[in-house]
Amino acid sequence: MSLFADLTSGVNAVRPGRTSMPNFDMGVIIATIALVMFGLLMVYSASIALADGPRYESYGRFYFVARHALFALIGVLSVAFVLSIPMKVWNKMAVPLFILSMVLLLIVLVPGVGREVNGARRWLPLGPLNFQPSELMKVAIILYAADYTVRKQEHLHTFLRGFVPMATALAAVGMVLLLEPDLGAFMVIVAIAVGILFIGGINGKLFSSLLAVLVSSFLLLIWASPWRRERLFVYLDPWNPENTYGSAYQLSHSLIAFGRGEWLGVGLGNSIEKLHYLPEAHTDFIVAVIGEELGFVGVACLICVFAFLVWRGFDIGRQAIAMERIFNGLVAQGVALWFGVQTFINIGVCVGLLPTKGLTLPLVSYGGSGIVMNLIAVALLLRVDYENRNMMRGKRT
Repeated sequence: MSLFADLTSGVNAVRPGRTSMPNFDMGVIIATIALVMFGLLMVYSASIALADGPRYESYGRFYFVARHALFALIGVLSVAFVLSIPMKVWNKMAVPLFILSMVLLLIVLVPGVGREVNGARRWLPLGPLNFQPSELMKVAIILYAADYTVRKQEHLHTFLRGFVPMATALAAVGMVLLLEPDLGAFMVIVAIAVGILFIGGINGKLFSSLLAVLVSSFLLLIWASPWRRERLFVYLDPWNPENTYGSAYQLSHSLIAFGRGEWLGVGLGNSIEKLHYLPEAHTDFIVAVIGEELGFVGVACLICVFAFLVWRGFDIGRQAIAMERIFNGLVAQGVALWFGVQTFINIGVCVGLLPTKGLTLPLVSYGGSGIVMNLIAVALLLRVDYENRNMMRGKRT
């Protein structure tokens, strides 16, 4: 039976003499669909008023939600493709995909090739669409770090053969991303790679050293960059008049949005902050609009769905590792790390727990490359789960 036949047969697939077991984790599928559909609704709500301003007056009220829906459709088609490829093939593709992602990150920096928006050069123009290689790198680093951990298992306790190669790879990625600049993406990529190494069993002293070097590097980067340093200090005091009308403008209006929402929100579509007060309301700060329109209860429900998705990712990975599919398990847990870390940073920024950082909310925020790569990551998670279930049935994949 083909993979797609398995998918369509879904929960009804039963072998004689065995208990019924779905071919895929229906909880992950339902949670993903719910987040994507909720994201379409909130992108529409958060962006509908942008056409009233001079910057987007030629775009129309449905411009952003239509593009978001198009990319979500591309993501769904990508899910079908990714699900059809066995994890052993993804294992072989890990290094080539990492190299391809590095090349694309370098091409972005070529003058006249990469597209610049608000002083950042992060996109490759593909006709009417734009592609962000840093999103592809998040998928690539999951596969690469998982493959590296499996290949270097016996050397993970040594400095030269276990620590240095991965540290060098991360340093190379970091140098390119900081030239764009995209510190937020680099932080997520580092968290994914370091998390997978930790789960894979890297030596405790080496892990501590790597963590210390990375934290020191981040702090040095922030201190050496005046605008990053300013973001750090204004986040600590966003209500200072100088900060509120300056670098803390986004944060202060995000907090106002949450304050207006209170427990149950002002009602879907009734946000005031999205009316040209809160910048990037449909991308980085979409949680603020959710908080204003749906209140604390809406945001809490959103967090619960993400918590469920992250928990299932770790659990599916644990099952794969228990069945000695180490690469599969690390990939699944890498996806969980990605969603968990990026969701924490995005929501933490919106509620003032963290300094402002340009990161979207996975599966929800507006963003072409982001939604496609998020769905590809979910597809990898489902593929790992599919192979786990086949092994439980005694089938080899």
